[in-house]
Amino acid sequence: MLSGGADSSIKLWDLEREQNTQAQVYRPAAAVKKSASSHQYGITHISFYPFDSLAFLSSSYDHMVKFHATETMQVSGTFDLESVVYSHAMSPIANHLLVACAAQHPAVRLVDLRSGASTHALAGHHGSVLSVAWSPTDEHILASAGSDGAVRLWDIRRSAPSLGVLDMEDSVGIVGEDGLGKNPRLREDGKAHMNACNGVIWTNNGKHLVTAGHDERVRVWDTTTGANALSHFGPIIKNKHLSTLLPLLPPGNVGSSRKQLMLYPNEREILVFELFDGTLLKRLRVPISQLQRNSRITSLAWRSCDVEVLSAHSDGAIRAWRPETEDSGQETDLSEDDSRKRKREALDDVFRSLTKQKITFN
Repeated sequence: MLSGGADSSIKLWDLEREQNTQAQVYRPAAAVKKSASSHQYGITHISFYPFDSLAFLSSSYDHMVKFHATETMQVSGTFDLESVVYSHAMSPIANHLLVACAAQHPAVRLVDLRSGASTHALAGHHGSVLSVAWSPTDEHILASAGSDGAVRLWDIRRSAPSLGVLDMEDSVGIVGEDGLGKNPRLREDGKAHMNACNGVIWTNNGKHLVTAGHDERVRVWDTTTGANALSHFGPIIKNKHLSTLLPLLPPGNVGSSRKQLMLYPNEREILVFELFDGTLLKRLRVPISQLQRNSRITSLAWRSCDVEVLSAHSDGAIRAWRPETEDSGQETDLSEDDSRKRKREALDDVFRSLTKQKITFN
């Protein structure tokens, strides 16, 4: 696992080797050393190269996107985008080596790792681009979200790459009959969120998009038509920071219902929803004794081999969440029963002591 900090540090973690199994504490296996070639300001996004974990990408407030070798933790390439880079993305299925970058500039920047140059920009947003995501089923389709509240779909093969803008008022759709621009109802005006949209992510099958915005709403979109799926997650969603905030979509076979789940980093807790009907299933909270003041969850990651969720916090901690086993569930039930029994006995003692006293009403 990789992590990047507000202090510009980058660390590599070996999750297969717990150095202290009793306390379940991990220690970093390696770190990027501070040098003239390393990032000088806080890390905004970090990700492994999708085809080989021997390399990874990082972006930062210092305007740079850097390519690193995992074995040596050395910088192999640097791209200066001349504006703050909020996030980046590479297609997990593409033959091309394009890195889409969401930056303070009002255009999605595409950087080619093969040539080492910025190939072209996708203009259309009227403010900073805050989040980008490639389709998991089509290597040329890209989604972007910006501070203007717009979510745009792009086909990078086209001379006019825009496929349209998603609109929260539209439950019919605008990007064509097949999602690729066939007979489209093109629209260049429309908002996916009332305020800035700082998170966009595809479902694993590519049939839906999930977006998060500063209007404290999470919306689900049908990518075949671009229509608002009208999922509603209630008034408990919190989102007010400009940095990229991505919901986490675990594999569809997780959970007793086998439905698609969504985990949302909601300030100091993780909310677990059913994605399409918006049902709140669980709230995961860190004990108050372990939290520092004003600490919030900044990102989530899924570890499929151990069915584990990892959460990064602004207090510098990374916490691991694991499902309860049957044994642990039984222990929890027993402890709750014991606690309830003790409280009932204490209450009975109070009633008995009161009934033994003579009570006079004036």
